[in-house]
Amino acid sequence: MSGGPQNGAWRKASGQERLEFAFLWVIVKGLGLLPRPIARQMGVWIGRLAFRLVQKLRKVGLRNLELAYPERDSEWRSGTLVGLYRSLGLLMAEFCLMSGYTREQASEFIEYDGLEHFLAARDRGKGVLVLTGHLGAWELSSFYHSLMGYPMGLVIRRLDNPLVDAFVNRIRCLHGNRVIHKDDFARGLIAAMRNGETMGILMDTNMTPPQGVFVPFFGREACTASGLAKVAMKTDAAVLPGFLLWDEARRKYRLCFGEPMTLIRTENADADVLANTAAFTATIERYVRQHPEQWLWLHRRWKTRPAGEAGVY
Repeated sequence: MSGGPQNGAWRKASGQERLEFAFLWVIVKGLGLLPRPIARQMGVWIGRLAFRLVQKLRKVGLRNLELAYPERDSEWRSGTLVGLYRSLGLLMAEFCLMSGYTREQASEFIEYDGLEHFLAARDRGKGVLVLTGHLGAWELSSFYHSLMGYPMGLVIRRLDNPLVDAFVNRIRCLHGNRVIHKDDFARGLIAAMRNGETMGILMDTNMTPPQGVFVPFFGREACTASGLAKVAMKTDAAVLPGFLLWDEARRKYRLCFGEPMTLIRTENADADVLANTAAFTATIERYVRQHPEQWLWLHRRWKTRPAGEAGVY
């Protein structure tokens, strides 16, 4: 398969892993051959089908929306979840197409909003930590930034299927991006900041202690990765929010960079880690509230509970 795994990796893979990879390869290559409007419409249809068929994820999504928006009715929550599946379908189409994008093509439907914030942070020379999450077109976000001449590192979790992991990472890194897996997180991130590099960190997933600390997210304690706060405080790297959001009115994506965040520093390091992690999470929440139909409600964000508290799922 063109663009497929190396022979050694293929031989080591199980039959199920090969089948999963082959299915993904057909989807990516098939949608990638279509004109962008048709591929995106196909993505929307696939998203609608997934909403109807995958009941377990739909149930998690509705429960998350109930936890986050107790004041909204079931019709609004269901409509928001339908919007999410549409967003995911569009993201899938963009991922299948993006390896063929040029700067000129991508700039027709993606524009920067706040690039000056990123450039100023980068020019400090102490590294940039982009605070982001599973909001909007997160896969296209770092890809477009690298395509425009600003490659960055990505802190990600290894996918369970090594063939799929290698295939996806090859596309992510076509224009100079590099991947740091979460098991190499601390050492790789500190080294990158000392070299003045940019790293993107998805900080909106459920964690477990001691890697995670409990901070409010939509008014409910959520176990959240504290590594970003620790690295920022140790290296004095700039921390700024960055999200690629679909703007329906303009029919374009906007790659939004906010202003660098001010770190909380006192004589109590542990309290500072907690306070900064809470501030970062509140920033993510603010963006999610502006675009609730574009956040990944299918993840069990509140799975880990404080000691003695009952589960919510």
